[in-house]
Amino acid sequence: MSIYVALDFPTWADTERFLKENDLAGVPVKVGMELFYREGPAIIEKLQAENHPIFLDLKLHDIPNTVHQAMKNIAALDVDLVTTHAIGGKEMIYQAKQGLAGSSTKLMAVTILTSMDDEVLEHELGLQGNVEKNVVRFASLAKEAGADGVVSSVHEVPVIKKHCGNDFLSITPGIRLADSSQDDQKRVATPAKAKELGSDFLVVGRSITKAENPRKAYEQVLKEWQHGK
Repeated sequence: MSIYVALDFPTWADTERFLKENDLAGVPVKVGMELFYREGPAIIEKLQAENHPIFLDLKLHDIPNTVHQAMKNIAALDVDLVTTHAIGGKEMIYQAKQGLAGSSTKLMAVTILTSMDDEVLEHELGLQGNVEKNVVRFASLAKEAGADGVVSSVHEVPVIKKHCGNDFLSITPGIRLADSSQDDQKRVATPAKAKELGSDFLVVGRSITKAENPRKAYEQVLKEWQHGK
């Protein structure tokens, strides 16, 4: 489906410069906390004016009523996708979905962040089971609560599809070209591997934004995603 370029920049000026200098007008983009908290809803309007499909990655996590009310405001922004944390529980996810009622925005629940591994889950968070088991647990909960899909690493996509069905959407960050650094993410994969394992959407950040030639890197991601090599 879509490949979202992560706009991990501090300001609209930086974002606009990057998109224009690298001929990336109209490509799907991900807006996260850093940019949204600085620029607010205006950043969404500016990107939509340039025909960018938008994944708004805010990872809402609060009491159900607060998340419901926040999602009502997000629904008015008419973005493609928005996120909440699955660990917030079934009622919170349900209220998030209800807040989006009447809009076309799809609700994606974050399972386990790609910066985490088994050691972090067990020794720091005290969660029982490995990453895969916890991802399946959260994905199943999210589906029961009415979410449209989940965010996970590429490696958990097959087991998510097995337990939740192929129509339950999967968006996968941690995408790296073969010659890119993993940075602070531990569960990464190439675009070709993501396609092989069944991802529906990809999020690509530093492999594009930090590349010597971001436009060329974007085209390489598309090529690997479309042709598997």
